[in-house]
Amino acid sequence: MGSLVGSKRNVKIFVLYLMQNINYPLDYVTLNDIIMQNDYVMYLDFAESFHEMLDAGLIEEIDKNESGDPLYVVTEQGRVVATELHSEILSSLLDKSMECALRYLNFKKRSIKVHSRVEKRTDGRYDVVCVIKEKDEVIMQNSVVVDTLNRAQRMEENFRDHPEVVYKGVIALLSGNINFIFN
Repeated sequence: MGSLVGSKRNVKIFVLYLMQNINYPLDYVTLNDIIMQNDYVMYLDFAESFHEMLDAGLIEEIDKNESGDPLYVVTEQGRVVATELHSEILSSLLDKSMECALRYLNFKKRSIKVHSRVEKRTDGRYDVVCVIKEKDEVIMQNSVVVDTLNRAQRMEENFRDHPEVVYKGVIALLSGNINFIFN
């Protein structure tokens, strides 16, 4: 095996981790494209591992996309494997791969809903509250205090206009990958 993540077992853990954290049904081609965004996994390793995970019940077909291609998700058994065993792969590889996957997937395709509001505080400052939901589950909620209504309104407008950039930036900052912001 020539994959940077190592053994076929690690390839499976890597794929399950990404699928679990993307939390959206994916067809084989899209999943392959996400996995191939960087050189951590070789195509043949992915192809073999994918079919073995399907046979082992770690992933399952749940539907078909508009083209009639099967859509796959991680099963409960696959979630356990991804959660319990992902520590064997360098966290920097997982973080970088998640960033690439998020960059690849479109917010609209994932049914993302964006909410924001400006609230005046008793001390005259303003809270800018930004929320991103996927399938009615909050995946990001952030609040920042600013000194003027004008600044609060500009921040809220920027968030509404570019929620994916804000989300990716927060993920990059919190994971310690500051260079991601400039890519």
